[in-house]
Amino acid sequence: MSDSEELDYEVVVVGGGPAGMTAALYSTRLGHDTAVVNRGGGRAAMMQEVHNLLGVREETSGAEFLGIGQEQLEGYGCDIHRDKVTSCSRPSAEGIRLSGNSATYAAERVVLATGFNDVRPEPPLPRTGRGLHYCLHCDAHMFVDKPVYVMGHGESAAHVAGIMLNFTDSVDLLTRGEDPEWSEKTETMLADHPIAVVHDEVTGVQNGDDGWLAALEFEDGTVREYRGGFAMYGAEYNNGLARELGCEINGDGTIEVDDHGRTSVDDVYAVGDCTPGHNQIPVALGQGAKAGIDVHFQLRDFPRDPDQLAAAGPVRSEEVPGIPDELLEQAVDFHTYGE
Repeated sequence: MSDSEELDYEVVVVGGGPAGMTAALYSTRLGHDTAVVNRGGGRAAMMQEVHNLLGVREETSGAEFLGIGQEQLEGYGCDIHRDKVTSCSRPSAEGIRLSGNSATYAAERVVLATGFNDVRPEPPLPRTGRGLHYCLHCDAHMFVDKPVYVMGHGESAAHVAGIMLNFTDSVDLLTRGEDPEWSEKTETMLADHPIAVVHDEVTGVQNGDDGWLAALEFEDGTVREYRGGFAMYGAEYNNGLARELGCEINGDGTIEVDDHGRTSVDDVYAVGDCTPGHNQIPVALGQGAKAGIDVHFQLRDFPRDPDQLAAAGPVRSEEVPGIPDELLEQAVDFHTYGE
């Protein structure tokens, strides 16, 4: 593929996480020429185990889960491009141009599924997924009746420390030498709950034979045992492409969307972790599905509205079905496989 090649699609999804691939799955199966442009990586790909996803076994890794999804997309005729989209523009009202490192992609509809990056605290740190975690709703169940830390010095860290008391009676809030930034109300909450606030910096990590965190060492010489914990330092939202296209951005950096994933810019959608709400795979799947269905409503050929019929006349039998020939052949092959 040359740098100057331009590829045309009805729908281009930027991002290959659960939300983006689900949007692509719907738009492809509903008959629209679709591509996913994925730079690789992402939060879902780093998961060592998938939790809270009905029908998916816990021992499934994030990479395996996404790999199966990619196979499904390609089986239905969606193109997958490993590329990084670096800029975008709208040269005309009819389409959006996405410039990648390997090619340029032209689309009638764009779905941004660009996610966010967790802000990591400074080392020393436990291993991610083996004592260092970022999603309470995914991983709190793993630490029932175990000693747990919450790392951070803001409101979110204090809030998560309070929530963890629902799962264990041993919760420490580690500020790592930073001055607390929570409110007086939150300070009172902490004082009225059995949460130990530890201000000393972490100086070392001790792991067990199974690779999981066993304890953290502190600058005052103490060693505190933990099974795991959560780092709460915020998120950096990948909203650069949305900003280039003129989409409204919320104060926290998320992309503003409606219930169908539509942004403030026509023909541009956003789904998944780059939008407001819970950063959960099931939520992402639902957002991707709603966006994919809405894209189909916007792009499908039939039924034609009265103005179109008045201009072009009744729909002739040779004009249907409306699905593109390539996807039509793919669908026919899929349904006759094995017969």
